[in-house]
Amino acid sequence: MTELRDGEVFLPKRLPETHKGDYGRLLLLGGCVGYTGAPTLCARAAVRSGAGLVYLGVPAPIYDITAVKNDEAMPFPLPADETGGFSEKAVDIIEGRWQGCDVCAVGPGMGKGEGAAAVVRRLLETWEKPLVIDADGLNVMAPQMSALKAHRGTVVLTPHDGEFARLGGRLDGNRADCALRFAEEYGCVLVLKGHRTIVAYPTGEVYITTHGNPGMAKGGSGDVLTGAVAALLGQMPAEEAVGAAVHLHSLAGDLCAQRFGEYAMTATDIIRMLAEASKIMIRE
Repeated sequence: MTELRDGEVFLPKRLPETHKGDYGRLLLLGGCVGYTGAPTLCARAAVRSGAGLVYLGVPAPIYDITAVKNDEAMPFPLPADETGGFSEKAVDIIEGRWQGCDVCAVGPGMGKGEGAAAVVRRLLETWEKPLVIDADGLNVMAPQMSALKAHRGTVVLTPHDGEFARLGGRLDGNRADCALRFAEEYGCVLVLKGHRTIVAYPTGEVYITTHGNPGMAKGGSGDVLTGAVAALLGQMPAEEAVGAAVHLHSLAGDLCAQRFGEYAMTATDIIRMLAEASKIMIRE
C-alpha cells in the first residue's frame, strides 16, 4: 500500500502548442427533478480540474436550471420520465452524443429509475473508453454486476461505505484489503471514499490519501471528486489519473478547511480550491 503524499503525486505541466481537444472531451450524465446541484458540481469540478470540453446531459425538466448554472460546461436536455429522471428513450440519444468523447461519468443526482438503470447498462455494454460511475449510478448498477465484469474498458467506481455494501463489497477487515479484493474480482478501479480514501487497482496496487478532513463530509463533495476523476482521466493514463484526482480533491479539501473552517466549508469551496491544489501539484 502506497500513500499519496505531497511532492510525490503530480499533474503534468501543459505544453504550449496544445488546444482544448488535447485535454479531454468529457460526457457527464446526471441529475433529476429535486437534484439539480449534483451534476453542476460535477461539471464545475471537471472544468476546474483542467478538462478541455465538458458536455453535461440532464433530464429535460431540469435543463433550464442547469443551463443557467453552467457557463463553461455545455448542458443539453435528454428525455425524462414522469418523475423527472432519465427516460429509457434517453439511451439512444446518449449513445449518439458520446461519439467523439474521451471519458464518460454517470450518476450524480440521476435517481434510481428504470431510465437511469438503462443508461448505466448501455454504457457497461457498449462504452469502451474510461467510465466513472458514482452515486445513483452505483445504486442502479448493483443488480447488474455481471455487466461490470464483462466490460472491456477502464471503469472507476467511487462508492462510500454504504454504496460499497450495496454493490456486494464486504468491509470485514482492513479497508484497503477489502477494496483491493473487490477491484480484483470485478476488474475495476475502486475509490473507496471516507477517512483516508483508498484507490485500489485490479492489478494489485493500492493507494491511500494523506489528506482530507471531516469538513468534506457534506453533500456535494463526492460529486466534486467524480468531476475531478473524469477530468484527469481525459489528460493522464488511468493508472496515474485516479490517484492524482483523489489527492487533488483531498488536498483542496484541506486548503478549504484552513481558509473557511470545517464547519463552514462547502463543496463549492472545494471546487474553488482545486485551483490552489493544482498549482501545488504541477510538475515543473
